[in-house]
Amino acid sequence: MNNSIIESISAIQRQSPVDIIIHQMRNLIVSGQLKPGDKLPSERILSERFQTSRSYVREAILKLQFYGLLKTNPQSGTYVAGLGINIIDSMIGDLINFNQDDFYALIEARFHLEITAVQLAAIRRTEEDLKVLKETMLSFEIKTKNNQSSVEEDMLFHTKIAQATQNNVISSMILHLIPDLVKNITEKKVCGENQVYKAIDEHRAIYEAIEQQNASLAEEAMRTHLNDIWELSQREIKNR
Repeated sequence: MNNSIIESISAIQRQSPVDIIIHQMRNLIVSGQLKPGDKLPSERILSERFQTSRSYVREAILKLQFYGLLKTNPQSGTYVAGLGINIIDSMIGDLINFNQDDFYALIEARFHLEITAVQLAAIRRTEEDLKVLKETMLSFEIKTKNNQSSVEEDMLFHTKIAQATQNNVISSMILHLIPDLVKNITEKKVCGENQVYKAIDEHRAIYEAIEQQNASLAEEAMRTHLNDIWELSQREIKNR
């Protein structure tokens, strides 16, 4: 068989439940069954219809909200945004492709966002922010030292830093990026087994800089923490 044919064949990509929900919602909009301005059924009803957990439905809705494709009114529910069908179709397609194919671009975006976030957190953090950040950091340490999965605590540590910026836009962006990034890091086995233990000291350095309200020290600590995966992303992007 011609080698060029073999090389052109790509591995079958398994879609996550969240991507499948997003794809089905796209089909409902494009087919006209859901129109701009229409109200979505409740999470409970959607999870029953999709035959999946409400957490997957919630994550799909949050992603679509983040990109402005859905709008939520706390009093009345969630609605399809008042955008043209062609725009919605294109944006949802881009969203699905982004989640599947742009892992290293995701790392690059996260790096720059987190550098900005940690500087602002050091300047603006409150005593309550500091208390929550310390609790999250210690939970991560305890689970790691007990050989338990500490992925969730790692994610929380970074999202709590974002919240300490007092900037809802930065916080929302990081809240959107980190779960996809951590999932991809885990699936692709990017980090070595010792990386999680190394992160204990790195988290402490970040926390102490924020505690001291030292923005430059916080930036340096975050750069050190993200350095390995940052360098990996730059190598992969250059080799494309």
